[in-house]
Amino acid sequence: MRKLMQWAAAPVLAVALFTAPAMAAEKPHVRNVVLVHGAWADGSGWQGVYKLLVAKGYKVSVVSNADESLAGDVAATKRVLDRQDGPVILVGHSYGGAIITEAGNDPKVVGLVYIAAFAPDAGESIFGLLPKDGPKPPIEPTADGLAYFNRDAYLTAFAPDVPRAEAEFMADSQVPLGIDKAGSAPITTAAWKTKPSWYLVSSNDQIIPPAAQRQMAGRAKSTVQEVAGSHVAFISHPDAAAALIEQAAEATVK
Repeated sequence: MRKLMQWAAAPVLAVALFTAPAMAAEKPHVRNVVLVHGAWADGSGWQGVYKLLVAKGYKVSVVSNADESLAGDVAATKRVLDRQDGPVILVGHSYGGAIITEAGNDPKVVGLVYIAAFAPDAGESIFGLLPKDGPKPPIEPTADGLAYFNRDAYLTAFAPDVPRAEAEFMADSQVPLGIDKAGSAPITTAAWKTKPSWYLVSSNDQIIPPAAQRQMAGRAKSTVQEVAGSHVAFISHPDAAAALIEQAAEATVK
């Protein structure tokens, strides 16, 4: 009987010895992801990315920032960061990149992901980063200092690769941007100087020129991927955005 038990236990022991080094080598990675939307959009645009990441076991939170002031949007983001139970990958699209550049100084943030986003340095604003010799954004100011994006331009330049009905809804439900307090507000401390970052360049972007995206990503020493999408490629290509976020989470050990 003893010999039989030894014979039966041998394969189990062999499997354990074989798998133990692999298990020991596996490193835990970040599970918390916080998503920050940009100007003329809202948190619903992250739904595709959200679903993909949640299916992989990530805990995903979406910030509902008002876009009226950079200070207010950073505060809204920190409010969500405070609710996280561990280290966080902080993700921003477009103007949301400015928000995460400032809010990313929070100690819970261990990595930044820019999705066709502004990545300002200290003293820079998103409007200040737009090419001086390029076309001006077709914005329509309001009496109280906010600005909407022109509807026709929204459909043809902002979200041209999104299904027409969806793009129309996005244009008609857009959140206006504070011209001075958000668009022209400077960053005080750039988190990408001290924390690792990743950048998804949208090579068909008509809002932030791809060359400007590559320049900002290079300055931040970001790990760069590219996708053939519009300014809202995270909506038209959620798999590409989710894959880069997952790459950042797996590269950032707890």
